[in-house]
Amino acid sequence: MQFATGHQAGQTDRLWFRDGDTAVDLDATLSKRLTRPLRDIEDLLDASAASPGLMADLPGLTASAPRVAVSALTFAPPVRRPSKVLGVAFNNRELMKTAHHDPGVPNFFLKPPSCLIGHGADIEIDPSWGPTIPEPEICAIIGRRARRVTEAEALDHVFGWTIINDVTSHGLKFGKDSIAVTYPPALAHPEFFAWRNRHGDDDRNAYFVYHTRSKGADTFGPVGPWVTTADKVGNPNDLSVVADIDGEVFARDNTANYRFRVETCIAEASRYFTLEPGDMICFGTTGKGEGRFPNGHKSLLLNRETGRIGISVDGLGRLENGVRHITT
Repeated sequence: MQFATGHQAGQTDRLWFRDGDTAVDLDATLSKRLTRPLRDIEDLLDASAASPGLMADLPGLTASAPRVAVSALTFAPPVRRPSKVLGVAFNNRELMKTAHHDPGVPNFFLKPPSCLIGHGADIEIDPSWGPTIPEPEICAIIGRRARRVTEAEALDHVFGWTIINDVTSHGLKFGKDSIAVTYPPALAHPEFFAWRNRHGDDDRNAYFVYHTRSKGADTFGPVGPWVTTADKVGNPNDLSVVADIDGEVFARDNTANYRFRVETCIAEASRYFTLEPGDMICFGTTGKGEGRFPNGHKSLLLNRETGRIGISVDGLGRLENGVRHITT
């Protein structure tokens, strides 16, 4: 099954059930059965918890419901208020080749929910922010609370999968979100340097990179349009990911190239962060380029080039967003 949040002209956002090229308004269809409106996936998760048979009943409940063309919908992010959007950095074997040392565990960062936009909306970039790139990724929507789960249990906590573009400004990252310090000998603990190559014992430089602006600016989280339930996806560690700008492919890869499998990332994250229903985890970008983009997504500088970014993933559909230059 596939679900999306969106609206028709003149209406408010609600949850839709996909049936081919048409969609069913679940908020209207289930209004007599539920006590709360269905506006997004999180509302559906709450309703399913209160009515355990709801998901199994949906095909029958929607069989004779009115439909609208998918093309008539304006999409919003499928989850409007996740408690967190968690990303996994450098989770691609191609990208890991440049690391000084393999950390041995997933590296995490957070994107604020306010950065999320729906399919069809514009990514807004100030060219003065410097090199800014797309990052085509798959994203898990957590379906039930996960705390300190094992890898074997991890996928049981995923409701479904969607597509996300983890837009990142390297200009902001290294221009405003980074700082270097030199520690005095008494404070220079070995752990501070084990992750990088040092240039002698007197090299006590430490480098801090904070991703807040560079990954969390408004519109830096295009996501959707559809959430495909986990039972329809198969193996999330073997999905083709193809990304293009105005139809020209700039990246082609597969989630089989992840350094850490998705269940490893979920289990590791749950050791530190309680994952709540509706939370989103994106697992890392593509790493292989194509054509005039030898370095894939890193070859496409959105502070210089505009167009429509499309990301297609096996079984999940296609996310497409325009790029618009702004002045801040």
